[in-house]
Amino acid sequence: MPTASRKLRRRCANALRFLAIDAVQAANSGHPGMPMGMADIAEVLWRHHLKHNPANPCWADRDRFVLSNGHGSMLLYALLHLSGYDLPIEELQRFRQLHSKTPGHPEFGITTGVETTTGPLGQGLANAVGMALAERLMGETFNRPAHKIVDHYTYAFIGDGCLMEGVSHEACSLAGRLSLSKLIVFYDDNDISIDGRVQPWFADDTPQRFEAYGWRVVAHCDGHDADSIEAAIRIARTQTGRPTLICCKTMIGFGSPNKGGTHEVHGAPLGAAEIADTRRLLEWPFAPFEIPPDVRSGWDARVSGADAENDWKLRFAAYRVAYPELAAEFARRMQGELPADWSRHVAALLKQCATPAGAVATRKASQNVIEALAPVLPELLGGSADLTGSNLTNWSGTRPANREQAGNYINYGVREFGMTAIANGIALHGGFIPYTATFLVFSDYARNAIRLAALMKLRQLMVYTHDSIGLGEDGPTHQPIEHAASLRLIPGLDVWRPADAVETAVAWTSALERSDGPSCFLLSRQNLPALARSAAQIARIKLGGYVIGDADSVATSVLLIGTGSELNIAIAARAALEEEGIVARVVSMPCTRRFDLQPLAYRQQVLPPSLPAVAIEAGHPDLWWKYVGGNGAVVGIDRFGESAPAADLYDFFAINVASVVAAARRLVKAPSSAAKKALPGKAERGS
Repeated sequence: MPTASRKLRRRCANALRFLAIDAVQAANSGHPGMPMGMADIAEVLWRHHLKHNPANPCWADRDRFVLSNGHGSMLLYALLHLSGYDLPIEELQRFRQLHSKTPGHPEFGITTGVETTTGPLGQGLANAVGMALAERLMGETFNRPAHKIVDHYTYAFIGDGCLMEGVSHEACSLAGRLSLSKLIVFYDDNDISIDGRVQPWFADDTPQRFEAYGWRVVAHCDGHDADSIEAAIRIARTQTGRPTLICCKTMIGFGSPNKGGTHEVHGAPLGAAEIADTRRLLEWPFAPFEIPPDVRSGWDARVSGADAENDWKLRFAAYRVAYPELAAEFARRMQGELPADWSRHVAALLKQCATPAGAVATRKASQNVIEALAPVLPELLGGSADLTGSNLTNWSGTRPANREQAGNYINYGVREFGMTAIANGIALHGGFIPYTATFLVFSDYARNAIRLAALMKLRQLMVYTHDSIGLGEDGPTHQPIEHAASLRLIPGLDVWRPADAVETAVAWTSALERSDGPSCFLLSRQNLPALARSAAQIARIKLGGYVIGDADSVATSVLLIGTGSELNIAIAARAALEEEGIVARVVSMPCTRRFDLQPLAYRQQVLPPSLPAVAIEAGHPDLWWKYVGGNGAVVGIDRFGESAPAADLYDFFAINVASVVAAARRLVKAPSSAAKKALPGKAERGS
């Protein structure tokens, strides 16, 4: 390499280092060590290999870049700023400040050019697996001889922490089996975490670990030598049939004379004196946030990025001429639009479901919905964590997606966390609407990935079956008690617990029509009877809560709120109360979040605040007190389950008609002042 080029490369890498150093110092908060250590790798990748256009960060065939070790966010912000993205220097100067475009960790939807929200370690790596899988499947679906319109790489930076997190094992093991050859991961091997040198607690043979997964490993890359990094990338890009891990030996805080290579530089500002020493050592005489013209010019990717995108546009134009229907379908899917005749298919589905066909488990009703919609929605990409036969997430057109073929269904194996994080990456890539599945109780394994799906507002669908003690004999380890309430606490997550086939169909179609966040379905193992509804009532299911019984009676004296399998208990209790002369209104509440988003007038129409209410759910009662208030009661469970047939369990825990009737009778007959003295927080119990 000519001396001038080598010098410019060092200066371009040092620009990344000092933007990170200066921003962390200005914020008096942050992680300068990783950006300083990985700056040379980033310079080689971003200036010489990454296909991207700063003027159009959403260009379909761009390379994807994921900073899994997201605490080093200033590295990414410096890359985006210098490359020409809409991230001015003032935003870097406001690092970690309120409403800045440079939050403490990269946030999808906040900062232009950030492909995914990272920070919870390991999940960015799993997202990258999902992106690479989506690229492969989209390519195999749409590419044609002489017309390769899907052809990009997914790159990820990871650290020791990412590899210590278990989700990395789940995702990378599957990536090896799926032969994701266009996934290239750079491991920042610096031996340091917050607590110090990692050797006492992390001494894995990482190259052997990834070779065992079926990855190609470049085991010895000098992370501070451009030639070594270039050679590793060339090897990775010529690899076929396997993803690649490049193990880059680096020094955390490279260039810091007194703190470099120690945990002191991991998560704290260097301090004025150390910054001055680092500037002298790296020959960087510039003021904070000052970038010399040759470096700024050397980083500017706007012209090369526009050229790369224009080249793709020309190829896509030729593709559109040769394959007009495929081109239109590709554009529709990448834009996240549903088919033009979507409403017609939804109407046909609801009509079919509204015809009573006997009792059916909502997990089976869910499968029927998939069977009806998947043929007209080819972007549906399903999968289950080794429970397909129990979750019922396959359909007659299911084709496994594996290393041999492009399919529409992923067998994730027993990897709930990895599955959900990979599906997040698929959703982020575009072109697919992923749905995943496991038992509801195992959503705990995936919890943080569910949370990130909500944080990123992804169209990701999660099927959780065996939703209550109704699963029966498997016992307390498999019977979810707190899970529905816990999931409902996640902001932006629609939690649907449908009562029959009609509500299941509405849940699915509402989730598919939603483009601003994820949805999950809590579905029964046991059969549930079909319920009669008017067309108007069916139309109101999507509102999250609606009156299903006694809509207009002025004599109503108590409300019964049911959800899922317990709606039937509420309906039966209403009939029993009627025999005693007590008029009850039954309200179905399949999705509390959707109901909470409705206007106050509608909510009060459904749940008049003047009437006492009883809520019924075979789960933890705490959430329901917000709907019944101090003048109400909750029939629920606040302890772990038992191993027995489902019917026996419902009676044992007094989740039955008798308990609901008793609670309603008390509320109706008790003076309102006495009722208001009741302290919410304890489930009603049978005698």
